[in-house]
Amino acid sequence: MPRLSAPPWLRDLAGAWIFYSVLPAWPAPAPRFERIARFAPWIGAVLGALQGLLWWGLQGRVPLLAQVVLVLALGLWLSGGLHMDGVMDSADGLAAGDRCLEAMADSRVGASGVQALVLVLLLRAGALAMLGPAAPMALVWAAVGGRVAPLPAMAWFPYLRPGGSAGFHRDHGAGLAVELRPALLLLPPLLLLPWPGLAAWPVPAGVVALIPALVVPLVLGRRLGGHSGDSYGACVEWSESLGMLFIAAVLTAWAG
Repeated sequence: MPRLSAPPWLRDLAGAWIFYSVLPAWPAPAPRFERIARFAPWIGAVLGALQGLLWWGLQGRVPLLAQVVLVLALGLWLSGGLHMDGVMDSADGLAAGDRCLEAMADSRVGASGVQALVLVLLLRAGALAMLGPAAPMALVWAAVGGRVAPLPAMAWFPYLRPGGSAGFHRDHGAGLAVELRPALLLLPPLLLLPWPGLAAWPVPAGVVALIPALVVPLVLGRRLGGHSGDSYGACVEWSESLGMLFIAAVLTAWAG
């Protein structure tokens, strides 16, 4: 009897697992690296949940500053720092004006890149400090929202580097409405996440994390005149940080 091969979507999911995290690869099926961006939000949900578990495990056992730093460090490690490099390169490119693409391709990090990295981490640290017991849920929502952000970037803007290593995302894309379907499947379980002290609120706070996922790729794409692998990564990190900050602000305002 002939051996049945795995469907392409499952192979893309296995590829997304490898591409977007440092977690051990699956024994099967064989990964495929074509339409993996559509499954990045699924990987984000796993990474955010792991960070949330660490936050919950450290709650009340270590000082708040240590808790924030350790959770941020885990997030960077789990993603392999894949997207933070894009934050720095995109910031250097924006600062370089007409030499934008040249600056983004330079392996050296400039002052603008360092400032962008620090700002992203500070925004996320401040949000975590504000969130308290709600941090685990916010970490999941923000990680998902951040990984939704490259999908509109790929659909709405041209790719800046013909033949570049990240061009395969756009080459294999099937249109934004189709590529968003896996992310939409995540919404029902995400909407069931409990928010401490907000049982009576009809709209889950995590929904606001999706706002930067649409705004950031639009703003960055207009500034750069398109997108590249670096700016895809920048979209992830800025959207995740701003999404977490938005959630913290909404919860703080609601509690007040």
